[in-house]
Amino acid sequence: MLLIEGPVIAGPMPDQFGARFMRDARKRRPIHRRGSVGGKDFWLRLSPIVRRMLWLVFLRKSQEWLEHHVRKHPNQPFFLYHAASAVHLPSFAAEQFKGATKAGPHGDFIFELDYIVGQLMETLERLGVADNTLVIFTSDNGPEVTTVLHMRADYGHDGARPWRGLKRDNWEGGHRVPFIVRWPGHVKPGTVCDLPICHTDIMATCAEIVGAPLPNNAAEDSMSFLAALLGRPSPSDSPRILLHETISLALGIRYGQWKYLDHKGSGGNRYDRGPLAALAIEDTAPDAPGQLYNLADDPGERINLSAQKPELRAYLKQLLEQAKATGRSAPPRP
Repeated sequence: MLLIEGPVIAGPMPDQFGARFMRDARKRRPIHRRGSVGGKDFWLRLSPIVRRMLWLVFLRKSQEWLEHHVRKHPNQPFFLYHAASAVHLPSFAAEQFKGATKAGPHGDFIFELDYIVGQLMETLERLGVADNTLVIFTSDNGPEVTTVLHMRADYGHDGARPWRGLKRDNWEGGHRVPFIVRWPGHVKPGTVCDLPICHTDIMATCAEIVGAPLPNNAAEDSMSFLAALLGRPSPSDSPRILLHETISLALGIRYGQWKYLDHKGSGGNRYDRGPLAALAIEDTAPDAPGQLYNLADDPGERINLSAQKPELRAYLKQLLEQAKATGRSAPPRP
């Protein structure tokens, strides 16, 4: 299995990035054990030259690992998580991709990410394992605030449209991400699935694929979506429960077409001032303690139904409190 996720600010790092990278890193931040690099602003401290080469080094390391595994263990399954930190800010595409698009530095960075994914797929093909590999491409959150504002103003591109909110928000724009699956012989090409899932569900799905039982004290918020991948009916008639959390730890819950946010506002970014004030949408139930949206009728989350449906709001609040109290949203496992 190959899981490609981007952008992410941190992830498993290769043992060596090359002399230039290590020299630059040592000058700016201390290198800690196991190859990790300290400091939340580490990426910003790297020189532009190193930033531009970093993602291609990640690519090369993943390719080398795949080649080594297939050569040394041709009959052994593998799991590779490729943390494609491109296209996380700052937007520094490699030299060979500068000017590749007409959408500025960030557009070029997206072009580089596309190239990286293509190279990984080509490596699977070259090694003869593409038709027997489940590939997932996804992202860890919605688009960054500054990226959206600049891309909207300068190039008419909106990475969040048509959803409300951005990265750090509990609205859909902060949580809806691409999720593309390729699994020849299992997932029918060109199909679209509207089942709400969360990245936490990947663990239970992989466990079901390989037949590994999960204990109750592991993956407590993970529910398999293997049936959806295979185009089969869901084994349960009950709507799936998805939990939402923001940078401020504000919580929300998704239950079928309904979504309840147990807080006022976005739960993340400030929309009452600064550049995001232009994107503010008036709350239609300002006196309600939270927000209730019918995503089937109102995917843009513009009409807060908390005051109109107090019983439903109370029920979803109860489900959320139950998940908090039990420490799980997935049903208990036998």
